[in-house]
Amino acid sequence: MAIKCVGILTSGGDAPGMNAAIRAVTRSAIFNGLKVKGIYRGYKGLVANEIVPFKTQNVSNIIQQGGTILKTARSMEFKTKEGRKIAYENMTAAGIDALVVIGGDGSLTGARIFAEEYNVPIIGLPGTIDNDLFGTDRTIGYDTALNTIMEAVDKIRDTATSHERLFFIEVMGRDAGFLALNGAIAVGAEDAIIPEMATEVDQLAELIENGFRKSKNSSIVLVAESETTGGAMGLAERVKNEYPQYDVRVTILGHIQRGGSPTATDRILASRLGNAAIEALLEDQRNVMVGIENDKIVYVPFARAIKNDKPIDRELLNVLRVLSI
Repeated sequence: MAIKCVGILTSGGDAPGMNAAIRAVTRSAIFNGLKVKGIYRGYKGLVANEIVPFKTQNVSNIIQQGGTILKTARSMEFKTKEGRKIAYENMTAAGIDALVVIGGDGSLTGARIFAEEYNVPIIGLPGTIDNDLFGTDRTIGYDTALNTIMEAVDKIRDTATSHERLFFIEVMGRDAGFLALNGAIAVGAEDAIIPEMATEVDQLAELIENGFRKSKNSSIVLVAESETTGGAMGLAERVKNEYPQYDVRVTILGHIQRGGSPTATDRILASRLGNAAIEALLEDQRNVMVGIENDKIVYVPFARAIKNDKPIDRELLNVLRVLSI
C-alpha cells in the first residue's frame, strides 16, 4: 500500500537535535508529496488523540532549539494492549499510514511491539544523549551533551585546582558509559568510572591504589549515573569510609546535559537521519532504525538495535589511562 501520510512523534527523554530531526522528517515528507501529522507527547498523545497537521512553516526556525516542539511523555497506557488499540484507531482515523518515532531504547521497543501488532510501517530515529543504541555510531543529542559536560567540568576544574580536592562528577548515560568515558578524555580527567567495567574490577580501589595524586594537585573523576557504579554519591561515601585521608566533593550535572542548542554535529546528524527515514518509507522499509556507521546511513532492524548492548571501545580506556599519568 502506498504511503500518503506520515505521523511523527518524539518519545522518552528529550535530546538536543530532536527538533532538527522533526524538521527534516517533515520537510523531506512534504518534498516527496506526502502529508505530515505531528503527534504531541509521544505515545501518550497517540492514545489521547493529540494529532495535528504539519506544514513546512510548523518546523520553521526550530533547528537551533533544544528539547522537542512535539513534547514528550512516558505512557503507561501504551504499554497495554487496550492502549495500543486506541492509539491505532486514532492513527487510522487521522489518515496516518506510517510513523517516524524519534527516541531511545524504550521508544523503539514500543515501536516494535506496535508495528508487529498492527502491521504499521514504523521507522525509528535514535534520539538519546546516552549513545546506547546498537547499530549506530552516534545518537542524536550525544555530541551536544558531551560538549555540555566538557564546558561544565572545565569550570569545576578551576575550583578543584584551587582547593586540591578529589572531585566526583556524575554524568548521565543510564547503563552506558559513553558520556563518562569520552567526557573524561575531553576534559583531561584522571579517570572514568563506568558500568561496563564495574563487574570486571573495583574501579575505585584501582584508582586510589594507582596513586592518582602522584603529580597532581587535584583530581577529577567522571562517574556514570548507573546503579552498577554506585553513582558519585555512593563512591564519595566509600572514599569517606575507606580512604578518609582524601577530601572529596561531588557534583551531579543532571538535566543540564539534556538541554541547550544542539551542536552542528547533532543538527547535521538529525537532518541526515530524518531525510533517510522518509527515503526508507518510500522504499517500503519498515521496523528499522536509521543509524550512521562510518559516516554512512544504515538501516538496523528494531530487534537488533534494542536487543544488543552497544560495546564500549576499549581503546578509549587505554587512551584515558595513558594520558592521565
